[in-house]
Amino acid sequence: MVYITPHIEIVDLALYIPLSGTIIFSDFHIGYEEALASAGALIPRFQFGDTLKRLEGIFAALRGKAVKTIVINGDLKHEFGAISAQEWRNILKLLDYFAGKAERIIIVKGNHDVMLGPVARKRNLRMVTEYRVGESLIAHGDAIAEKTKLQGIRTIIIGHEHPALGVREHRRVELVKCFLKGVWKRRTLIVQPSFNLLVEGTDVLQGRFLSPYLQQPLGAFEVYAVPKPGEVLYFGRMRGLK
Repeated sequence: MVYITPHIEIVDLALYIPLSGTIIFSDFHIGYEEALASAGALIPRFQFGDTLKRLEGIFAALRGKAVKTIVINGDLKHEFGAISAQEWRNILKLLDYFAGKAERIIIVKGNHDVMLGPVARKRNLRMVTEYRVGESLIAHGDAIAEKTKLQGIRTIIIGHEHPALGVREHRRVELVKCFLKGVWKRRTLIVQPSFNLLVEGTDVLQGRFLSPYLQQPLGAFEVYAVPKPGEVLYFGRMRGLK
C-alpha cells in the first residue's frame, strides 16, 4: 500500500481512508460484456469472476484494518438505458458481497447509473450525488459539486475518467491503470482508475479528458500506476512523461 496523501492509501485499484475505515471503488461498469455481445463481439463472460478475485486480494491486503464503509464512486452499471439481465444479476451479487465486508454501502451516482435505482432499492440502498468523509468529498466527477458541498473540503476524489498510463517501448504502447493526483481550486484532486477489468482505460498522456475537474493544465499532476494487482509505482509528474 502507498499513501497518495498523508491520510489516504492506494490499495491496488481502491483508495482507503484509515481514520474512518472507508474504502472507495470506482467505475465497475457491470454489464459491459453484455453490451459488447449486443454489438456483435463474441467474448467469454469472465468480468464478474475476475472482479471478485481482484476484490478478494484488496480485502486480504486490508486484513486487520477496519473497513466500516464501502463507497462505490459511480458507474456501477454500464448501460445508460434499461437494466440488462447481466447487470441486474451481477450488481445484486456484488452488493451482497460488499454487505459481508462492511457495515454500510454508499452508492455515488455516476452518469451511467440513470436506471440503477430499482437495483439499489432491492437491497435497501440509496444513491447520493456525493459523499463526505471528514475533509474529503467523494464525487463521480462528471459534474462539479455545488459550492455548498465544497465548504471545508480539502480533498476531492473522483472517478469517471478511467485514467491509464501509456507505457511506451519503441513503437509498442501498453496501457496501465493509474491514479492521478493534482490540484483543483486549491484542493487536492485524486482521480481513481476504473475497476472495469476488461479495458485499461484512456491514456492520460494523450490529453483528452472528460471531467470538468480536469479542464486545466495537468503537467503538475502526479501519476501512480498499478501495473499488476497489489503493485503501485510512482511515475512522477505528467510533464516529465511526455
